[in-house]
Amino acid sequence: MSDAPLAGLIIKTIKAAPMQELILLYKEAGWWEHSYDSQPEFLKYIVKDSALFVGAFLGNKLIGMGRALSDLASDAYIQDVAVLKKYRGRGIGKKIIQTLIEKLKENNVEWIGLVAQPGTSSFYKELGFEPLKDHVPLKYKDS
Repeated sequence: MSDAPLAGLIIKTIKAAPMQELILLYKEAGWWEHSYDSQPEFLKYIVKDSALFVGAFLGNKLIGMGRALSDLASDAYIQDVAVLKKYRGRGIGKKIIQTLIEKLKENNVEWIGLVAQPGTSSFYKELGFEPLKDHVPLKYKDS
C-alpha cells in the first residue's frame, strides 16, 4: 500500500449511497452485526437523515465515509468515519473530517465533538480535537 494521495479522489456530501458499498464500509470498520443481514435498509436512512454525510469516491466507487449529527445551528457530533482497508493511510479519513468540519462551520456550527474509538485519539488530535476534560461519554443501557 502506498501513502501517496489517490488521483481522482473526490470528497463530497451525499444523501444516498449504494447499499453494498455502505455494507462493505461498515463490515471493514467492524461495526456490522449479523442481525443487520436481514434488514440492511437502515443504512439508507443513516445517509439520508444525517445532517451531513460525506462520501469519498474513487471514480463512482464509495471508498470512505463520515457523517455529522446536528441541528446545523449549534452543536454537532461526528461519527461513523471509515475508509476501506486497502485505501487507508493515504489521508482520506483526514479529508473526510476536514470536509465535515468545513461544512459544519459554513452553517455556523462551532461546537463539534466526537467519541474516538480506542487507539484513534492521536488521529483526531492532529485534526484539532482535544479530550473533553471532566466529561465522560455515556451510553443508554436498555434493561
